[in-house]
Amino acid sequence: MIETVATDRGPKAIGPYSQAVRANGFVFLSGQIPLDPKTQLVVEGDVAVQTERVLENLKGVVEAAGSSLQHVVKTTVFLSDMNDFAAMNEVYSRYFTAHKPARSTVEVSRLPKDVRVEIDLIALL
Repeated sequence: MIETVATDRGPKAIGPYSQAVRANGFVFLSGQIPLDPKTQLVVEGDVAVQTERVLENLKGVVEAAGSSLQHVVKTTVFLSDMNDFAAMNEVYSRYFTAHKPARSTVEVSRLPKDVRVEIDLIALL
C-alpha cells in the first residue's frame, strides 16, 4: 500500500508531487529546499543557514510520516556549488551524530528557486 504524507511541518509541495510517501515499511521524502513552511519563502543566507532550514523541514516531514532522523537510511544532497560542501557538512553532522545514514552529494547546475542546497531522504518507518 502506498500512502502520501502532507503536513504543515514542512513547506507545501510546489509542484505535482507529495512531501513524502509511505510504502512497504519505508518513507520516501521529496527533496526539500530552504523554504520557510510558514511563509513558503526561501530563507535568505549562506549555505549553512539554508542547510539548517532544509534539515528542519526534513525532520518535520519525516516525523509527521511516523519516523525520525534516527531511522534515515539514505540521503542525497544537491549543492549548487561544491565549494559549499564543508559548510553544509558541518550543519548536516549536527543532525546525524551517532547514526550516520548512507549519503550521496552532488553538484548540480541549478536548483529550484536558485537555492544553494536541496536534500532528500529515505527512512524506515
